[in-house]
Amino acid sequence: MANLSYGGLRLTPPKILSLGFILLIAVGTVLLSLPVSSAGGDISWIDALFMATSATCVTGLAVIDTGTGLTTFGQIVLLVLFQFGGLGFVTMATLITLVLNKRISLKDRLLLQETMNQNSMQGIVRLIRRVLIYSLVIQFAGAVALTLRFLEEMPAGKAVYYGIFHSISIFNNAGFDLFGDVHGPFSGLTRYVEDPVVNITAMLLIFLGGIGFIVLSDVVDFRKRKRLTLHSKVVLSTSLILIGAGAALFFWLELFHTLKPLHFGGKVMASFLQALTPRSGGITTLDIYQLRESTQFLIILLMFIGAAPGSTGGGIKVTTFALLIAAVYSRVRGREDVVLFRHRLSKENVYRAITMTLLSLLLVIISTMLLSITEEADFLAVMFEAVSAFGTSGLSMGLTAELSAAGKILIILLMFMGRIGPLTLAYALRPNRGKELYRHPEGHIMIG
Repeated sequence: MANLSYGGLRLTPPKILSLGFILLIAVGTVLLSLPVSSAGGDISWIDALFMATSATCVTGLAVIDTGTGLTTFGQIVLLVLFQFGGLGFVTMATLITLVLNKRISLKDRLLLQETMNQNSMQGIVRLIRRVLIYSLVIQFAGAVALTLRFLEEMPAGKAVYYGIFHSISIFNNAGFDLFGDVHGPFSGLTRYVEDPVVNITAMLLIFLGGIGFIVLSDVVDFRKRKRLTLHSKVVLSTSLILIGAGAALFFWLELFHTLKPLHFGGKVMASFLQALTPRSGGITTLDIYQLRESTQFLIILLMFIGAAPGSTGGGIKVTTFALLIAAVYSRVRGREDVVLFRHRLSKENVYRAITMTLLSLLLVIISTMLLSITEEADFLAVMFEAVSAFGTSGLSMGLTAELSAAGKILIILLMFMGRIGPLTLAYALRPNRGKELYRHPEGHIMIG
């Protein structure tokens, strides 16, 4: 991995990305701590840090209701943070550079390559231009649709503001909403559970934000190229399977429970939205606490898997999940190669997927154990909170607002590590070492 020199310091792209997110969080914390950001009393530093981290890491967990606890200034600070956090601060810095017609340096290209999870720098600036254009177009379309719907129940200025805020929040998988000011604190989108405009718009924004900018670019080029890359095929197929299976399971588990009062169309929309939103969407039209325990555990699994690489979402990523399933299938069938869509995958990819999954599991297990010590809550609620923070999902069973100071710090660390990625963070923290000059003799142990 290339090292970049800044003021005599040799920093790898993962280190620079980690430091960039820390800087954004620090600036956001200071701004949210100002009296002008608070609609009530002063916001404590720990709450300001929590909200800034949640916004920058596009999570959506909130210890302060965004609609009632923050002023318009504070809400705009959050909006800027999750826009930068969702698209990536390097991507946004590149936008400013392109607007100023400045040259993109080699260092910047290396950072962009790391940000977009690309294997080479070839065409990276062109990809970033596309990312920015697609993002703005999608967010604008979402804002128009939501504004037109909100005009039915609020003044024009407020409807426009709500449309823009929620479109950006949902597309970036941030999960923040302002409806506490309309329907009561922490009410979310529960009043819109059977509203087709809000549901369909939200689902499209979550899906498009969660499949990744590389896949979006590939899909747009499909008419010209007449084919999709292997990465896009894996992301789209795995995402659609998870959405379909998740919605079917949710419908089955909750049909005679939380879905019972809804008409059939509402049941279907609620099932699909609740299957989509755990994979980093962060909004919900149903009270998560009221769901069956089996349904809550299903949501935990979906949050852990997360969205696609190079997207605004978190989790271990759908490609990692697909690769692990393919590896297990190949081993069970006695095959040496791991194959997806008639392409053999390298052992490096398999090792990376296994490492990512095990590090993530270890992180969630340790965090859940620590939270079960610091918090007075049911174990499932504690595990739900930990996985939601790691997967940057933003869903909660009501524990977030009741977290202790120690619990808030744990969740802050989890949100940061979940957004950066355990593997990227490990690369950022490891010492720079040269290539190993020797190999140990091969050994054998019994497995299974």
